[in-house]
Amino acid sequence: MKKYSQGAYYGVFFLILLIAPLLLTDFRMGLLAKFLCFAIIAVGLSLIWGFTGILSLGHGVFFGLGAYCMAMYLKLEASPSGLPDFMEWNGITELPFIWTLFKNPFFAIAAAVLLPFCVAWIIGYFTFKNRIKGVFFSLISQAVVVVTVTLFIGSQHITGGTSGLTNFFTVFQVPLADPGTKQILYFITVALLAVIMGVSLLLTKSRFGRLLIAIRDGENRLRFLGYNPAIFKVFIYALSAAFAGIAGALFVLQVGIISPEMMGIIPSIEMVLWVAIGGRYSILGAAIGAILTNGAKSFLSETYPDFWTIFLGGLFLLVVLYLPNGLAGLVEQIKARFSSNKEKKEVKQREADSLVS
Repeated sequence: MKKYSQGAYYGVFFLILLIAPLLLTDFRMGLLAKFLCFAIIAVGLSLIWGFTGILSLGHGVFFGLGAYCMAMYLKLEASPSGLPDFMEWNGITELPFIWTLFKNPFFAIAAAVLLPFCVAWIIGYFTFKNRIKGVFFSLISQAVVVVTVTLFIGSQHITGGTSGLTNFFTVFQVPLADPGTKQILYFITVALLAVIMGVSLLLTKSRFGRLLIAIRDGENRLRFLGYNPAIFKVFIYALSAAFAGIAGALFVLQVGIISPEMMGIIPSIEMVLWVAIGGRYSILGAAIGAILTNGAKSFLSETYPDFWTIFLGGLFLLVVLYLPNGLAGLVEQIKARFSSNKEKKEVKQREADSLVS
């Protein structure tokens, strides 16, 4: 019964996403598509934080790497001279070698997934192998953010500096501004979110998922049983980074810009808040948390432009203080209370029937 109800939740969630374009304006549909990119990041964070106990405060880096990989291809396609405009402004006359690789769109797509995966694998290998965990790992992840952002800002002739990369017009020679293109990109984002959530569910319900939970609840016990927790932690961390890279590539296609600011410390912390609000122990809850939080952020900034940050901060505090397991945990509490009340009524009814008989 529980599996059936869980499947129903996922079915309703994706049914709403599929019919949303029929009910929303093009602008609102574009916003929802952006929020779905964030939902992909949240799913990956749920895997490493909720199920494995690894709190990463640096996933903005992997999001940014994926976004830049896609943006480099889009920028080259939008440059008639074959040289991006910001390079011409910096006096560069020949395209750097690293950029020539991104003339191929399939290379750019592959790099958007594999580059974050490999970078996370390297970081995870050296930290988890040395049994660095908890707050120490979180601080290291933030240090990675600072280093990466500084590097991207300083390499203005290659990355565009603080302005980042923008002014994209086509993808595969198809206009990005065309409503039909935006709708196709929206459904591609929904499809990829469904695949990523499906893969994540399979992992968490498998023996591998039980090992991740064992790492979270008692890593030393698992080590005493003959397992090497570092191997599992490195893999799941790298997989979540790949998810963030995919989200970054889709984000660039939807929004049309990426800059170092979008991969900084504040966006990285916001990503964790999405998962905390939705429920870090739930794949679906994390995705919904990302959508609802960013939806609230958009609504409040439009309705209360002078006070929206205060309202949003208050919302975060309420959830953290009174809903430690997020919205998904609240739903489970309501279901448990409803089931308990139902069982009590059935018991009373049976007692009354026995007295009558």
